[in-house]
Amino acid sequence: MASSAIPQPRDRLGPVRSALERLIETGEIEADHRQRLLADRLDALDRRLSAEIGATKKSALGWLFGRKRDSEPVKGLYVHGDVGRGKTMLMDMFFRHSSVASKRRVHFHAFMGEVHELIGEHRKKAKNGEAKGDDPIPPVAEAIVARSRLLCFDEFTVTDIADAMILSRLFKALFANGLVLVATSNVAPDDLYPDGLNRPLFLPFVKVLKDHAEIFELKGEEDYRLAFLGVDDIYVETGEENAADRIEAAWQRLLDGERETSTSLSIKGRTIPVPRSGNGAARFAFEDLLKRPLGAQDFLAIARRFHTIIVENVPVMAEAERNEAKRFITLVDALYDSGRRLVVLADAPADELYRGRSGTEAFEFDRTASRLFEMRSKDYLERASPEPAADER
Repeated sequence: MASSAIPQPRDRLGPVRSALERLIETGEIEADHRQRLLADRLDALDRRLSAEIGATKKSALGWLFGRKRDSEPVKGLYVHGDVGRGKTMLMDMFFRHSSVASKRRVHFHAFMGEVHELIGEHRKKAKNGEAKGDDPIPPVAEAIVARSRLLCFDEFTVTDIADAMILSRLFKALFANGLVLVATSNVAPDDLYPDGLNRPLFLPFVKVLKDHAEIFELKGEEDYRLAFLGVDDIYVETGEENAADRIEAAWQRLLDGERETSTSLSIKGRTIPVPRSGNGAARFAFEDLLKRPLGAQDFLAIARRFHTIIVENVPVMAEAERNEAKRFITLVDALYDSGRRLVVLADAPADELYRGRSGTEAFEFDRTASRLFEMRSKDYLERASPEPAADER
């Protein structure tokens, strides 16, 4: 195992490992033991998958004829680890270099949206007598694998109860049809859908996943993506020159080329919309996040999901905005205690954001202002950890 963690002759390396070594040689990334191990694992998976079905076979049933008798089906790979460790980078390399012809890379939420559409179409056809069977899962699974034998998911996470309730049966059918899954996630399989409604009904999916994919934790000391965020862009006042442009530039650096999407979080039956997200970061307008009736558990759920939060249009608050001020205090506490990064575009310096005089908010906001100053310091940014909050694990 240790031998795969050191440079080897280039002609002995697979395409993913070779691509990784080129980035290391050019100084674009630092050498990382676990990344090299994962690259080798991905290359080995592609070799086995290609040997079983043949690189040019496009029929989803080719695997039935290509597999040797009594051989075990190819297991996929589920890669989890902290944000910014290179999971997406390595999966992109794997997908780009894989010799498997029938392959697809898709965001998990987009995929599940397509699944629900296919289920709806089958039910409509069954009702009209155009399709047989009341259960849509088998034909939907067959149709999916007919198009893609290798399926790559980035940011695998389960937040929707409708998804959670069908995942076990859906993926059992997909794997039975020969699907091989490669997925990245910020959490281990056992930590998926942690606060979801009817979670016991979801747990069989975890076993199905473990039976059909090897689990690999990508650990590391360096958080590559978060290094892109400059100290001067952490707290920006709207009156400063090019304030909005600086926030936008910070957001683009955080996305690092990934497409921006909208998503949502499910926490104890409540849905929290996230209008803008990507690459482990989220972006909110003050109105969208802090005028909603959210509490500590909601903000901790956000902290667990995203490594960096941008909050724009933070106004100066007075006693009439005590509720918003209280939520802002709670948000900062949740992110601070979780070691997350907060980027703010505000109408005043941190120690002038709340101007109420009565109640506990004035006293509590002094602590918030202090934490906002600390959270933009180089020391905090360097030690900020993408680990989840202790009580949210």
